[in-house]
Amino acid sequence: MDYKDYYATLAVKKTATADEIKRSYRKLARKYHPDVSKEPDAESRFKDLAEAYEVLGDAAKRAVYDDVGSRQQNSQEYRQPPGWEGGYEFDGRGDGGFPGSPGGGNHSDFFDAIFGRATSGGRGQRRPEPTVSGDHHAKVRIDLVDAYRGGHRNITLRVPQTDASGQTMLQDRTLDVNIPKGIRAGQHLRLAGQGSPAHGGEPAGDLYLEIEFAAHPHFRLEGIDVYVDLPVAPWEAALGAGIVVPTPDGDVQMKLPAGSASGRKLRLKGKGLPGTPTGDLYAVLAIALPPADNEASQEAYREMAKTFADFKPRHSLEGMNP
Repeated sequence: MDYKDYYATLAVKKTATADEIKRSYRKLARKYHPDVSKEPDAESRFKDLAEAYEVLGDAAKRAVYDDVGSRQQNSQEYRQPPGWEGGYEFDGRGDGGFPGSPGGGNHSDFFDAIFGRATSGGRGQRRPEPTVSGDHHAKVRIDLVDAYRGGHRNITLRVPQTDASGQTMLQDRTLDVNIPKGIRAGQHLRLAGQGSPAHGGEPAGDLYLEIEFAAHPHFRLEGIDVYVDLPVAPWEAALGAGIVVPTPDGDVQMKLPAGSASGRKLRLKGKGLPGTPTGDLYAVLAIALPPADNEASQEAYREMAKTFADFKPRHSLEGMNP
């Protein structure tokens, strides 16, 4: 996803004061308000302005955004730092709509990647309203294998804190979190009493951790189903073979049918994300050719060419041009 330069959107410097940011936002918002602007991209620009001001107009979110920017490489694409599992902790539910938000909860993917969104369980339900004002929210990444096996993880959050001089800084907070087996992306873990401290005899707030999965080098997730690209040798695909298929929960033996082609999907029922319902795992076949890097292997390919002299791999493309 694209990295959003909120300072450029609001036409202010990174050293701008809160008042300068507010004045620039109001000026540009009047210019691009869809009800009055004649600009062809007014609605899109107004939405971008609202999101930028929602972040830079709030000291805590601005501190987080600046921290994200300090980790950003010289690229237009935003990627979370390798090994970064924790997230940023905020007051509120983490529903993408903060008190006084001009954005109204309608945000870019970049915003949601940092601050979270409203969905729960992957089905779009909103989490129950907090019972106390001290509830906090953070978005965290876990490994796919955690959803298969569950277990305890130490997760470090970065928490905006305001010091005596009114400056907002980020402090690290490490928590021992129990990851339940079968958790899904978008679901929230509730840590009772881990929100704001109690005041006036009221109970302490809770901390809600919104779950997302870290990218895996081999497995990819589509809903509750897991996919893996599985290289196979030409003779395995042609003749059939017993093969080993990796899953996030360990290797599984499987029969590869004879005559299989690249792109064929082999389904392992119930080997996707655990839970109710349980997902499936699909092994997507990819024919892997042995290298012809010596005389013996080159001769083997020449013999293959003679054996399959009538084979026309591009037959389906013939006659495309009149």
